[in-house]
Amino acid sequence: MVALSDRAMEHLSIVVVGHVDHGKSTLLGRLYADTGSLPDGRIEKVQAICQQQGKEFEFAFLFDTFLEEQEQGITIDTARTFFSWDSREYVIIDAPGHKEFLKNMVSGAARAEAALLVIDAQEGVQEQSRKHAHLLAMLGVRQVAVVVNKMDLVAYRQEIFASIEDEYRAFLTKLGVTPERFIPVSAKLGDNVVSRSARTPWYTGPSVLEALGLFQKEIPQEDQPLRFPVQDVYKFDSRRILAGRIAAGRIRVGDRLVFAPSNKTARVKTIEGFNVDSPLLEGAARQSIGVTLDEQIFVERGEVACQEEFAPQVSTTLRCNVFWLGARPLEIGCRYLVRLATREVACEVVAIHHVIDVSELDVQETRTLLLKNEVGELTIRTKAPVAVDRSSDFEATGRFVLVDQCDVSGGGIVTEVLLDEHASLREEARRRDLSWVAGDVGPEARAAHYGHRAALVLLTGAAPNAQSALARRLEDHLVADGRHTYLLAPENLWRGLDADLLSADDRELVRRFGEVTRLLIDTGMIVVSPTSAFRRFDPDAVRTLLHPATVFMVHMGEPEANPDADVVLEASDDPNAAATNLIEELKRRGLLAYTLGEKRFEYASYTI
Repeated sequence: MVALSDRAMEHLSIVVVGHVDHGKSTLLGRLYADTGSLPDGRIEKVQAICQQQGKEFEFAFLFDTFLEEQEQGITIDTARTFFSWDSREYVIIDAPGHKEFLKNMVSGAARAEAALLVIDAQEGVQEQSRKHAHLLAMLGVRQVAVVVNKMDLVAYRQEIFASIEDEYRAFLTKLGVTPERFIPVSAKLGDNVVSRSARTPWYTGPSVLEALGLFQKEIPQEDQPLRFPVQDVYKFDSRRILAGRIAAGRIRVGDRLVFAPSNKTARVKTIEGFNVDSPLLEGAARQSIGVTLDEQIFVERGEVACQEEFAPQVSTTLRCNVFWLGARPLEIGCRYLVRLATREVACEVVAIHHVIDVSELDVQETRTLLLKNEVGELTIRTKAPVAVDRSSDFEATGRFVLVDQCDVSGGGIVTEVLLDEHASLREEARRRDLSWVAGDVGPEARAAHYGHRAALVLLTGAAPNAQSALARRLEDHLVADGRHTYLLAPENLWRGLDADLLSADDRELVRRFGEVTRLLIDTGMIVVSPTSAFRRFDPDAVRTLLHPATVFMVHMGEPEANPDADVVLEASDDPNAAATNLIEELKRRGLLAYTLGEKRFEYASYTI
């Protein structure tokens, strides 16, 4: 028996899956009976019911709670039961194997930390056995033990057991799942369920109960690296309180926090608690707290506070597994909202790699859509960078839901964070921001002084003369209105900073443009810049370098040419009228109406 007496009571969730009639409920009924985990009189009660109905008593009936289930002979719902053994409490999830009830299996397995896969020794590995394993792999369950049941029906023959192990182990390995052990069992007779059986002298491994004890518990959330998603930002007097629930790790007064994906940094000044008598010195996982910082940095909802050395990944491209529940199909090319921790951002499905229909467990490789009750392996691309982890590393920042037309229509887990085309720029910006030598005058003081936040107004489109005319008029109007504004013409950079570039390296030109703009924005300026001088301009690269500063994009031309633009204008529009209208739009969005100490700016509404 596994010695667990040296650890405190812990909880472990185990899901039990397998082909219909392979004996899951019998296995669990026997496990509960032989460990004395059933309520007093439960066995006698079930035996009396069986006698009354003229049925032979089966251990499965001890677990199949409802009389309807006993009459049908199948488990039709996901049953959760609990039992304690050797200082560990187990949450046992019995997932239905019948194809009509596989949706319940998905919901049951989604939160499991380990799995028992049950296979009938007489029937061997069935197609549903393979698909159940595929489904567990897609749900991120990696700790697996395989129970080869009904060994009594094959006379406990070692060669049959070995054949099943070889076949199924090879299949699981292809899915990226390494089974920890295979156990020969007769659940009906109790062989190798709680203790090892003399009927299998060739088997020297653990019993099922011992195998449960060998499953590893995840590191306690409070001992993991910090993940603190910002839920909201509140202002009281001159204080700004960042509120949220700690998903993992601990926060202490004096800790240096890094916020992803903005790369903002500051130290914790105080920790605020609700309805507490004295200030807190520490907050831990699962606690809802507020923190104030020693610097007035701008942080918005959706940022994730972490430690510099254990930061989440930041990307716009995610490989994930999604369970779709929407009435409308999920389709390649369609846009949805993804809610990840406290972040909500638009996303697009760019690829569907393969699909499992959980009603039939039918695996299909080439599909362009995901129907209701199907599980798919997808690649999605978000409109803006998100701070994210693989779900196997951090649950809170690795699980998400998808919203379609205001309805939550799917849920998923992140299996891989892919490098996008701006990964190198993002890493460059991160190194720069974390070692930035800041003065004593911060962005809040500059915003209060100038009456606006810093931003880049970027003019795009195929009308160079119209861009130039609007840029000049916009600078004139903003300066006349008392705004700290500068027209940055890319041509001026080429005559100085970029003079060493002998060839037209657009990527490097854009990178240098972004770095110069970053410096100007750090002074609190509104920078106005046309982009017509570039042969190929990448606005997303500039957004990456400037994040989290506002990039306000004005497109001159057809809307279809730049669907992500904030404002679309006709190239023939009068520059003076267009400049006046743009200033009104900037005011409407809060960029030009800011006073320190007054809640005239909605911090959680815009990416600043």
